[in-house]
Amino acid sequence: MKKLAYIILALSLAGCHKPEFAVRKADFGQSWQFTKDSLGGVWQTVSLPHTANKEPLVVINQWQGDCWYKKEFEVAASAKDNNVFLRFEGVMHEVEIWVNGKAVARHIGGYTPFTVNISPWVKFGLNNSVALKVNNRDNKHIQPGKPLAELDFNYYGGVYRNVSLITTNKLYITDAVAANKTAGGGVFVHFNEVSKIKADGWVKVNLKNDFAEAKKVTVKTVFTDANGASAEFTSAEKTIAPGADADVTQNVSIPKPKLWGITNPDMYTVTVSVLENGKQVDSYTTKTGIRKTELRNDGFYLNGEKLFINGTNRHQEYPYLGYAISDEAQYRDAVKIKSAGYDFVRLSHYPQSEAFLNACDELGILVMDCISGWQFFGDEVFQKNSIQEVRDLARRDRNHPSIIFWEVSLNESEMSEAYMAAANKALREELPFKDIVTAGWMDNPNYTLYIPARQHGKAPDYWTKYDKGNRKIFIAEYGDWEYYAQNAGFNQTAFSGLKEEERTSRQFRESGEKRQLQQAFNFMEAYNSNLKGKNTIGHANWLMFDYNRGYSPDLETSGISDIFRLPKFVYYFYQSQRDASQKLDKNVAQGPMAFIASYWNEKSSPKVTVYSNCNEVALYLNGTLVAKQKPVKDAFTDELPHAPFVFDLGKFTPGTLKAVGYINGKEVTQTSVTTAGKAAKIVLEADYSGKALNADKPDMVFVYAKIVDENGTVLPDATTPVTFSLSSGNAVIEGEKTIPAGVGIAATLLRTENLSKTITLTASAAGLPIATLEIKR
Repeated sequence: MKKLAYIILALSLAGCHKPEFAVRKADFGQSWQFTKDSLGGVWQTVSLPHTANKEPLVVINQWQGDCWYKKEFEVAASAKDNNVFLRFEGVMHEVEIWVNGKAVARHIGGYTPFTVNISPWVKFGLNNSVALKVNNRDNKHIQPGKPLAELDFNYYGGVYRNVSLITTNKLYITDAVAANKTAGGGVFVHFNEVSKIKADGWVKVNLKNDFAEAKKVTVKTVFTDANGASAEFTSAEKTIAPGADADVTQNVSIPKPKLWGITNPDMYTVTVSVLENGKQVDSYTTKTGIRKTELRNDGFYLNGEKLFINGTNRHQEYPYLGYAISDEAQYRDAVKIKSAGYDFVRLSHYPQSEAFLNACDELGILVMDCISGWQFFGDEVFQKNSIQEVRDLARRDRNHPSIIFWEVSLNESEMSEAYMAAANKALREELPFKDIVTAGWMDNPNYTLYIPARQHGKAPDYWTKYDKGNRKIFIAEYGDWEYYAQNAGFNQTAFSGLKEEERTSRQFRESGEKRQLQQAFNFMEAYNSNLKGKNTIGHANWLMFDYNRGYSPDLETSGISDIFRLPKFVYYFYQSQRDASQKLDKNVAQGPMAFIASYWNEKSSPKVTVYSNCNEVALYLNGTLVAKQKPVKDAFTDELPHAPFVFDLGKFTPGTLKAVGYINGKEVTQTSVTTAGKAAKIVLEADYSGKALNADKPDMVFVYAKIVDENGTVLPDATTPVTFSLSSGNAVIEGEKTIPAGVGIAATLLRTENLSKTITLTASAAGLPIATLEIKR
């Protein structure tokens, strides 16, 4: 109580800031004050998204507790006849909210958004204050429910996603997650009949009338494609009683629609306007795509074409900052997933950022949306909260064309029959259309799709012989636990003589060639096995990026990229499984490719593996042809779209290996790897992955310091400590300033506030010239 009294007093005495009032929606993430118990009452100025505690690279005993945020703001006097809302995209995981010293709301659940109408407490034209008390302590009633010390991931505290200030007319379009209606509020777009000729569907808009008198309105909806072509629809007039809300539903039909897919993810901008007496009183803009998904007897179909879904799992964590990353950083992760050869991602094991889903829409990545859960099934209060999360998730994400499966299942948790029925019922009430696919890890008829992990089956068949008529399965995880726990695959010869740690798929980039190749082999073998199941429609490997776990004091390293998003050898195996002819977004790696899985030094095996999506590969050593070969087809690769190529050079000879890829006899790509010489310099690079740093808001980007020889070859054995420092700009180096190189690369995370000044970053190492990187607006 003393802490709360101090917050309210501090707010009342604080100075004013620039008015935040804007039509409809304004960013509310700047100029917050923050404190927690460990700061001893000292307040810090922070910007959102924000993590309550910056953690070390390997998180041990992650911080949990109470923290406080406060902010002063103005709402213009001209807005006195409007409604004012605060919209929070994600606060971990319990928050109490005060406005001008009055308690106005409490929300539980750290992964879904919520909107609070603060109009009754706002002073228009005057200074206002908002205060938040946030905690992320273990709570068996708040999903995922399991104590952090026993959990396979971490839930990091703070206001870690965006916050917006929204102003509307008193006759307005509601927010989907603000209403307590069974079927939600907001704008809901769905097409139930889709073909290349036309798409028929509906738009449902929930309107609220906070005036003292009834209002007669019409709703106009405009669909606009990327080329500017539009289709307009206007509803019949609707009367909304004072203090009431009502749905306005319009039937829509789009002739010759541009269909959303994994190669051409065409999107429509949907603009909804509310008109009273011909005058616009509110408007709302969203994006959606038009596509048709089907589970047929012989598999999964997207827009009438059969597709075996190749995907991965993703945790949303960044090193040091936990969950508190920018929209741009979310996009960069999505680009990396698509560039790795995947067309699908499972959002394990909780609802992830709206910005990440927007990126999946934009890039053509199919999505399994998930509720929060992992090996825990709680009491009635927990179950009630979990069912509400099902509804909130559906309302938030229902317009995303990327989402094809809804995992309303508590992962690896022994759910009751009643809970499973209730979760599926809630989803189908929120999404009342025939092609909805619910997914569950238990083989239960409540779920449309069964999604076991590969390790849930028994070796050596796992799920290849699953047969319950035409019931389909999707392998939700594979390639990690079955090797980590059993340490056995089909190919016993390949495993012979390996140490225990060499057999597992959990390998650091620094583990060396042999262990990286073993990781790649494990995933390849499991991928090939999954393709043999007649009722298997797709799979997702475990997983994309290395991550921290609450229950284990080390990193989980089965990612195909490390926690700094640097790829391992297996990354290129997956990239090679994509057809070379696919045309994708300009920011995505595509086309013919070849990768030599070797550093080609004295430690390298003379048997050289090349991953490629070509028909043939020729390998040269120092300009001399070693061989020109077809891919290796055997019991472990026979189902793969593109099996690897293996060349036996007999012995190591220093120099350059060059791989040339051919399709139908024509050279289409080449790559090379050269034996590294002595360290000569540092090459400093920022990884933007197609998305420039946000010039005005907080952003974060990985920076890599590569130790190279005089020819630019990275030294794979270099472990030299590299020191990063900033000499100008509004930025912070997260984590340690001095970091040993791993496989010749030292990685760090740079967090920027804005680009009003040039950011100058340097990297230095003993005996090498200082490298400089400038980042400008």
